[in-house]
Amino acid sequence: MKKFNFRKVLDGLTASSPSGSSGGGSGGGSGAGGSSMHPGGTAGAAGTPRDEIQETLTSDYFQICKTVRHGFPYLPTALAFDPVQKILAIGTRTGAIRILGRPGVDCYCQHESGAAVLQLQFLINEGALVSASADDALHLWNLRQKRPAILHSLKFNRERITYCHLPFQSKWLYVGTERGNTHIVNIESFILSGYVIMWNKAIELSTKTHPGPVVHLSDSPRDEGKLLIGYENGTVVLWDLRSKRADLRAYYDEAIHSVAWHHEGKQFMCSHSDGSLTLWNLKSPNRPFQTTIPHGKIQRDGKKPESCKPILKVEYKTCKSSEPFVIFSGGLSYDKACRRPSLTIMHGKAITVLEMDHPIVDFLTLCETPYPNEFQEPYAVVVLLEKDLIVVDLTQSNFPIFENPYPIDIHESPVTCTEYFADCPPDLIPVLYSVGAKHKKQGYSNKEWPISGGAWNLGAQTYPEIIITGHADGSVKFWDASAITLQMLYKLKTSKVFEKQKTGEGKATAEIVEEDPFAVQMMYWCPESRIFCVAGVSAYVIVYRFSKHEVNTEISSLEVRLQYEVEDIITPEPEIIPPFPDASSQLPSLKSLSGSTNTVACEGTMKDSIPCLSVKTRPVRMPPGYQADLVIQLVWVDGEPPQQITSLAVNSAYGLVAFGNCNGLAVVDFMQKTVLLSMGTLDLYGSSDPYQRQPRSPRKSKQFAADNFCMRGLSNFYPDLTKRIRTSYQSLTELSDSPVSLELERCKSPTSENRENSFSRSRSSSVSSIDRDSKEAITALYFMESFARKNDSAVSSCLWVGTGLGMVLILSLNLPASDDLRQSEPVMVSPSGTVLTLKGPVLTFACLDCMGTLTHPPYEVWRDPHSADDGEKTRKRKLVMHSPSSSQDMGDHQFAVICSEKQAKVFSLPSQTCLYVHNITETSFLLRADVVTLCNSVCLACFCANGHIMTLSLPSLRPLLDINYLPVTDMRIARTFCFTNEGQALYLSSPTEIQRLTYSQEMCDNLQDMLGDLFTPVETPEAQNRGFLKGLFGGSGQAFDREELFGEATAGKASRSLAQHIPGSGGIEGVRGAAGGVIGDLTRARIALDERGQKLGELDERTASMMASAEAFSKHAHEVMLKYKDKKWYQF
Repeated sequence: MKKFNFRKVLDGLTASSPSGSSGGGSGGGSGAGGSSMHPGGTAGAAGTPRDEIQETLTSDYFQICKTVRHGFPYLPTALAFDPVQKILAIGTRTGAIRILGRPGVDCYCQHESGAAVLQLQFLINEGALVSASADDALHLWNLRQKRPAILHSLKFNRERITYCHLPFQSKWLYVGTERGNTHIVNIESFILSGYVIMWNKAIELSTKTHPGPVVHLSDSPRDEGKLLIGYENGTVVLWDLRSKRADLRAYYDEAIHSVAWHHEGKQFMCSHSDGSLTLWNLKSPNRPFQTTIPHGKIQRDGKKPESCKPILKVEYKTCKSSEPFVIFSGGLSYDKACRRPSLTIMHGKAITVLEMDHPIVDFLTLCETPYPNEFQEPYAVVVLLEKDLIVVDLTQSNFPIFENPYPIDIHESPVTCTEYFADCPPDLIPVLYSVGAKHKKQGYSNKEWPISGGAWNLGAQTYPEIIITGHADGSVKFWDASAITLQMLYKLKTSKVFEKQKTGEGKATAEIVEEDPFAVQMMYWCPESRIFCVAGVSAYVIVYRFSKHEVNTEISSLEVRLQYEVEDIITPEPEIIPPFPDASSQLPSLKSLSGSTNTVACEGTMKDSIPCLSVKTRPVRMPPGYQADLVIQLVWVDGEPPQQITSLAVNSAYGLVAFGNCNGLAVVDFMQKTVLLSMGTLDLYGSSDPYQRQPRSPRKSKQFAADNFCMRGLSNFYPDLTKRIRTSYQSLTELSDSPVSLELERCKSPTSENRENSFSRSRSSSVSSIDRDSKEAITALYFMESFARKNDSAVSSCLWVGTGLGMVLILSLNLPASDDLRQSEPVMVSPSGTVLTLKGPVLTFACLDCMGTLTHPPYEVWRDPHSADDGEKTRKRKLVMHSPSSSQDMGDHQFAVICSEKQAKVFSLPSQTCLYVHNITETSFLLRADVVTLCNSVCLACFCANGHIMTLSLPSLRPLLDINYLPVTDMRIARTFCFTNEGQALYLSSPTEIQRLTYSQEMCDNLQDMLGDLFTPVETPEAQNRGFLKGLFGGSGQAFDREELFGEATAGKASRSLAQHIPGSGGIEGVRGAAGGVIGDLTRARIALDERGQKLGELDERTASMMASAEAFSKHAHEVMLKYKDKKWYQF
């Protein structure tokens, strides 16, 4: 043992104490700083570790940036496709734009205003995109960089934008407004032309009513000088741009939703609000030459077919070798109320109705040519639904859909929890993929996915990453997340171990959750041994083993009675239980508030010793992959339902699984299938309980106050109440002045998004809260080779237990000495008497060896439990007790890192001296803390409820990073945020999307190389030869000069008050983003030209205004001269 050097302690103190306060503006716990050294009592066996451990991480290693967003765009509103670049853009209600190309090309960008995206228009093959947003602004995005940025914006002040149209290879954008006017914007300068088509000029003078907003704009395929304008009330005007007058006007008595041209430009089709389609000929615009209601019933007496639901959009696409395609959404008859949203494809006389699972937001037909005046040859339809993206193959008569390569089905069932593993064993991804690939569906189109634009390569980062998502329906999905992509590997349905719920039995069964009884609440995965464990919302734990072989076997199950004994508390003698000073214990605890409100079954019998769900008793076929090894269920106790599980840990080397809730702790041997320990939290302390507990009489108001808090405080702070959050009474009391409990966080089950309002009261308000008064939840568990007691000379198998009151208990595990005896000899679990304390509920544990290296818990090397080769060698368990192997000679001490919601502590073991303590936050609380590796070193990463992301060095707990990154606006973020190794983290940014981020400076620097290119140089296809006669008689399509017509010289300037030009920041970023190669040079040259053009334009303007003023002066002088020419001097 080293001598204690006090000077070195002071050195350590000054080095580890930050100058300012840390996360959430909290002052530190030691007066000046947030971190302090504790020479607590006697000297620790470790002495001062700063002598021996050289910490390599500094604040230069850390920086936070978002990397990539996966999943389906939340609340989509708009859709666009570039037919040459073959990339797709989707706009959303929250102002986001997602741009998708070939797998790996997936870009997310956001309008700063957050206004909904109304419409998107690509500048085809130009590497740019125009977005129109609900705050009446147009934005030009530069896609020639990996992270698109806005080059220009134009904000309309007096009119609301309703529709935009950009003709192919034109630089003039037509913008229709709510007032019925059409404005024209120059795409290059983003300035309004003085040319305006006013609604009162477009319609006939005799018309007395306003035609309504502009709902459609498109130029004639035959003549670009003719613009077709559709007004909402049923008026269509073909406007001659050259002569500035209407060529024809068509009127229909039903509102128009959309208009589509025939490619020859002689006919157009309109869709209407009564479910009708009208076809108009330019030669006879008085009435439509064809009117159909495709889904209307033909009336017997020859009357017009009955009207149907509105046809919201129609597309009219021609083919050279077959009949044209007419594709529309909506238009179904009203009498089929239960009919699902549908897309109808009319091809010749065949009508095909494709029913969708979700409402249709928009659709686009993909055609072989970008030119509107050629045969369109449609080959696919992209259908954007509210919660899905579907592409239909039009080239096959049965219209199959393409298999979607994007991970847009994350939300197939709402995500309830996530885990993230970076740098996991490399063989796992191919193994999981091989068992998952067998579940592929049949019946997809055999063609290649048509959205194939952009370019993507693997980049430098090559370590394997796996994301696991748990869902409300009990499914678990494993995703390959390597190199910032996401691909589903394998899906596990945990509900398959249980009997199906029979409808109508809801109240009589022992369920504690009405909806989603199989929702996954927690997951624990050991990648090395491939043991996987889930805890479900109905208070059960399932242990899974991985096998490559199919088996038919019965599912083993155990039932555990985990109750909180209250008999001795009710007695009034205070001597029996001395006083309990901690404030938190005096607050009432709430039950899980989700589910049925009656605790007693219909027959009136008290429910006791029955689980919430029933496990299948017959042999079950288990396909290759994860196979259930053991199901452990908590049972009802005296009419009280089991409490939801709050912590979970598994160890494959020990063959044990441990889990806890607010009642206590259970430890199960999953090799021998026996319960080793089932004990109330209080009993775990034995004689070493640091708190003295005393009885209190029940108070009626408590239950109501806590209920009321749960309704009021939480719903104000977190609108998304359906997500459970691991928190404590301290964590949430600042939200409301009502008393609130340790168990408040269990008040909802982590179920789906749309159930936020189905909040049910505590199921047993008649039962007094006295039996829950002193409950202490188990919040963290960790199996480890560690020193259980102060005087231990060698490490032994231990289970670390953390509670909601900041207590840490160490349980000793006595395992059979040899592997041969493991199946037969019992395992002993006993409290060691060691109790450590922190402030706030315990979140996480870790162990460092004496060199400061992270030591992993022991594990069993994976072997297939159903391997055909049953030789002695394969049956022998291979255990890795010390990893990394250097920690085998870990010397005479190790460091225990423990983090709670309020502070982090590092203890030296076996002396149990607290070497370092860092008060992370005073005013808030941590939602997640993980000990992670980065750059061959180790640190503690924390995410705080006030939005701060922090990292602390280990073992000295020096703050390395503290950034206010993400305010926790809803429970979803709190439930799903997790850190992993190599500086990676993720959370669910919306119910359908996973946002990944990095806190590593190195990854931020390399991010540009990892992202895909949205723009790749592609030749624009040549227009077809139109032939001599067509060129002669087919209209003057090519002679139209928009520049001459809309330019300032002819049209003049638009009113300044109409729209305001806002330059974007995209130019400079564009150069940085495309700094390498030819595109970089092109971009720089283009921006230089733009700037030069702008300056020349300004010079031109100044010259013009000087000329104008000179002319005015000359004219004025001439007038003066004429006036006084013939007058004599005395007449002046």
